Amino acid sequence: MENSVCAYFSFVEEIATLVQDPTKATAQLKQAFKDPAIIPALCAVMTGSQDPQIRQSAAVMLRMRVKKHWKKISPDHRESLKAVVLQAFQQETEHTVRHSLSQLSAVMVKHETPDRWPALLTLLNQSTHSNNPQDRQVGLLLLSKVVESNPEPFKPHYRQLLQLFGTVLQDLNNPTALYYCILTLTAITAYTGSEEMNMMRSLVPRLITALKSLIKADENQASEAMEVLDELMESEVSIIVPHLAEIVRFCLEIGADTSLSDSVRVKALSCISVLIRLKSKAVLKQKLLNPILQTVFPVLSAAPPPGEEDPEDEENGDDENDNESPKHLAAQVIDTMALHMPPEKLFHQLMPLAQGCLASQNPYERKGGLMCLAVLAEGCADHIRTKMLSSMLQTVCQSLSDSNQVVRSAGLFALGQFSEHLQPEVSKYHTELMPLLLGYMSSLNRAKIGHLTKAFYALENFVENLGDDIQPYLPTLMETMLSALCSSESLKIKELAVSAIGAIANAAKEQLVPYFSPVIESLKGFLTDTRDEMRALQTQALDTLSVLARTIGKEVFSPLAAECVQLGLNLSDAVDDPDLRRCTYSLFSAVSTVSPDCLVPHLTAISTVMLMSLKSTEGVTAHLEEDKQFVLLDEDDDDEEDGAGDTILDEDGENDVVGQNVAGFSVENAYIDEKEDACDALGEIAFNTGVAFLPFLEPSFQQVYELRDFPHGDVRRAAFGAMGQFCRAQHKVWQANPTDENHQALHKLLAVVLPCFLEAVRGERERQVVMGVLEALNGVVKFCQAEALQAPGRLGEISHVIRDVLKKKTVCQDGGGDADDDDEQQAEYDAMLQEFAGEGIPLLASAVPADTFMPYLNELLPLIMNKAKSSCTVADRSFSVGTLGETLHALAKVQGGRGVAGRLSNRLLPVLVGGVKDQDPEVRNNSVFGLGVLAQAAGPIVVSDYPMMLSLFSNLLAKESDRRVIDNLCAALCRMIMTNMESVPLDQVFPALIAQLPLKEDLEENKTVYQCLAFLYSNNPALIVSQLKSIVAASNHVLGTKDIDEETQNTLLLLLRDIAQRHAQEFQGAVMSLPAEQRPKMTAAVTQS
Repeated sequence: MENSVCAYFSFVEEIATLVQDPTKATAQLKQAFKDPAIIPALCAVMTGSQDPQIRQSAAVMLRMRVKKHWKKISPDHRESLKAVVLQAFQQETEHTVRHSLSQLSAVMVKHETPDRWPALLTLLNQSTHSNNPQDRQVGLLLLSKVVESNPEPFKPHYRQLLQLFGTVLQDLNNPTALYYCILTLTAITAYTGSEEMNMMRSLVPRLITALKSLIKADENQASEAMEVLDELMESEVSIIVPHLAEIVRFCLEIGADTSLSDSVRVKALSCISVLIRLKSKAVLKQKLLNPILQTVFPVLSAAPPPGEEDPEDEENGDDENDNESPKHLAAQVIDTMALHMPPEKLFHQLMPLAQGCLASQNPYERKGGLMCLAVLAEGCADHIRTKMLSSMLQTVCQSLSDSNQVVRSAGLFALGQFSEHLQPEVSKYHTELMPLLLGYMSSLNRAKIGHLTKAFYALENFVENLGDDIQPYLPTLMETMLSALCSSESLKIKELAVSAIGAIANAAKEQLVPYFSPVIESLKGFLTDTRDEMRALQTQALDTLSVLARTIGKEVFSPLAAECVQLGLNLSDAVDDPDLRRCTYSLFSAVSTVSPDCLVPHLTAISTVMLMSLKSTEGVTAHLEEDKQFVLLDEDDDDEEDGAGDTILDEDGENDVVGQNVAGFSVENAYIDEKEDACDALGEIAFNTGVAFLPFLEPSFQQVYELRDFPHGDVRRAAFGAMGQFCRAQHKVWQANPTDENHQALHKLLAVVLPCFLEAVRGERERQVVMGVLEALNGVVKFCQAEALQAPGRLGEISHVIRDVLKKKTVCQDGGGDADDDDEQQAEYDAMLQEFAGEGIPLLASAVPADTFMPYLNELLPLIMNKAKSSCTVADRSFSVGTLGETLHALAKVQGGRGVAGRLSNRLLPVLVGGVKDQDPEVRNNSVFGLGVLAQAAGPIVVSDYPMMLSLFSNLLAKESDRRVIDNLCAALCRMIMTNMESVPLDQVFPALIAQLPLKEDLEENKTVYQCLAFLYSNNPALIVSQLKSIVAASNHVLGTKDIDEETQNTLLLLLRDIAQRHAQEFQGAVMSLPAEQRPKMTAAVTQS
């Protein structure tokens, strides 16, 4: 053995000189590691070598061995190793070696829990309580590493540890001890129970003082230690709440201090964002909004150091890869406020500061003001759209001609944000905005790329939502983009132009057909060029190709579908790039909407590559500290003998990538996006390919299901969405082939997915994820109808979850906040979450007999009606009456619906009548619709209310200017006529109704109007003939257009042909009253068989 130890001494010394060439070292090590004597030999080296680098190398190699092959180490060697490690730790004088020894101990604690290693507990207890500051520091280092590696088994010692921390946190002259103490506290926070809460709460003031002290001593350590605040907020925010003001003041002080490093300031401002996200009500209640804004605005509008620019203003600055800066975080704080606070309360305190910046002589203050307006757009969209859009747009437009490019760039960013979030109102300003944006495009070859990128961002977001209004600008836009594709030298400009064509296609749809060939030719050129420098352009070309597949029309795109699938498969084979793979998945998904048959032969290849993306831990980086030179050894040391080494780190199968010997842990965004898009695409492909996808459904579901707990919210949301699509796909398969086997498969899937959805709505912290879950749940109920609700208790469970969201009782709603704040203003996104839940009520009503749903509906209706009060926001009032209307519409079609609607009519009628008199057109519109469907659903029970309703509608029609309201009024009258014709004075009502045709905005109601005309013709033909000229004119307007669906088109043609046959003279007179150029269309329509 002695010879062996000597040999290892010289071997490890040799390795220490070889670390510059790790591959060579690894080869020798792998050979040596096959000798069982490696453990004692490395122990001897670790304790005996005079060279600290060699001692450290030995400790690292031991850790590698222990981590992967603990079970192969003999019990004797394990026990001696435990003793040797502690002995080495106590006698070691070099910090780097101590660090490696503590890492080695941490890995051993993963296998040997503390109670099986009493000597470790004894050493920790002695050293951390020592009078010698150096001993305490070393003891706390060891404590932090072993607890971080496996916090749970230390639970019995938490109270003792918290008492220790209370003492250590006051030792302000020993910053290293503070640092390790705070890291340990961070590690145990998520595992503490209610009995430790009070102790933890009392530590917070000391913790703040310790962090202040640590910032003065070592900002890097302080930045890492400040993660304790994140952990406390995310794991147990109630510990923080009593000290909220103190924490906010501390973070503001750090965030504002320009003498500190960016990383510490970013950490402090990030804490404020998290606090606002989790406890916005408490922040408002404790009057912290103003102090936060007073600190954040100067950070947001600070000028960069002389001679420098902000990263986003640098010519080569890539916005997406900015390191987060204090300025970036200051904008994020305002963004978080907008998403989580009632707009009225926020704007009252924020706008004076923003206006001060916008009026400043300092360009960076003007930029700060514009950035503030930009980040408000998402969270406060309704407030801005209804109260201040014109003035804010005017400010932004003026900034586009500012003398300073920094300000102009910020203006373009703000315009892009407005275009994305303030629809549809912002599009109505196209005559003012499009010339400004096209002006930027005319200087394509002269402008700086960085500035041009922002101009394209604004243009894309604006044109994407224009719809038919894009028509006058289409020739100029496409000429500009095609010219850039053909003649620009810059790959970046080509990439921007390709992206813009996708946005233009979203608005123009079939109008883009004349430009389709040159666009496709350019895209093909980019897609087949696999040089590295083409990657970004190639990725963008795939994205735009996917948009074209969805928008240009089936007839135009279908001939290319098979080629697109092959292209996507070739690219995912040839290029290893997560962004490119993500875009091929989107392409496959888009093709499945146009030509699913083209995917079927390739489903094995497509699903295989997507499932690999879902399983992959690629892009998940473990930041090892001192042992980077041994990474190769770590990767493939387990391919020995039988290949059955226990490579799983701990018994419960936890993947080692999250092992606590890791200093940090990050996931690259591209890999997150790849997983998200793979989920989305799998769900859509499963649904569109139907039976053909069946062999892949179970493996796909298993993989997606595992992502429901993924750390990143966007992936969780996509996973829930895909699960919903899989349920719809299975239902579609069962409908096409109604066997018992398919029926059982559907119910097996629903039995897993629906409880999983309900649990997520209640327990998920991210509001956006919960919205996604509710959307998926609504999709399943809408598509699967009664099948989704067959399991006993399922209807009640879903109804109760909707109730909990409406009562703000879920985790992501701050647990319901204060009991007395039901009528308080709330953030728009909180209201939006409730809207997603409310949408489920009419869907449930349409899926089961009305009497079955009635008990649950009785409980839900007051919560909806409560939001119709005049003190509520426009969005709430519109949601309330809209949901009532849709629920009545659903009841009209189900068994027992008439009786239930009748029993509800007395409660609902006053709410809907009040809504018809509302100041807001959307509320009036939804209320008019609601009254129409109430008449339809309740039938004879509300006939006595017809005179009041008709009088209300008559008064409304006399002064209404909103076309959508008028269209819905026409439809409501039609529903009343078809339900109870005798109770409507047709000689007065019918001419007034016909005078408003054709419908202009709510074209879906054409179905109701033409059904009514056919109904009246069969019951009172003379009435129809008396208004024939107006009816023929209106019919001519919609015939052969997309304004009516196929069924309505057929109803109308049958009606017109019958009139033309039975009342030839009157019909001919009506046709002749049309303008000459319109007559042939009508004549042809009635003469065709």
